[in-house]
Amino acid sequence: MMPSSVSSGFDTFSIARRAMAAQLVRLNTIASNLANAGAVAGSADTAYRALRPVFATRYAGGTATVDATSVERTGTPEKRSEPNHPLADAEGNVWTAAVDPNQELVEMVETQRQYANNVEVLSTAKALALDTLRLGR
Repeated sequence: MMPSSVSSGFDTFSIARRAMAAQLVRLNTIASNLANAGAVAGSADTAYRALRPVFATRYAGGTATVDATSVERTGTPEKRSEPNHPLADAEGNVWTAAVDPNQELVEMVETQRQYANNVEVLSTAKALALDTLRLGR
């Protein structure tokens, strides 16, 4: 019989895997945001808005992990007067993407660090499991 922490899917490997998956969602939204930074649209409705993942904590007994539950659009596009722009509306305005590249780069560095921390957790857990197996020899 397996211990309850392993059978419930909340062992060290599962927790780190879920955390890495959540960081991957975060990194993908950052990449999309950076790719669309500076994009111009002809209306506020069609202008790009930054993507932000929404996370939820999952509990099992005394253990917690995280899930990315959805991705939402945030921010308000900035209106600029550019009457000669091909996408300009009847009033000569265009809207630029609601993305701050500096904020996105900070988010990317933080996401990379958190992902790397979880890789280290997996490496340590694997090494400990292998050492435990070697004790039986």
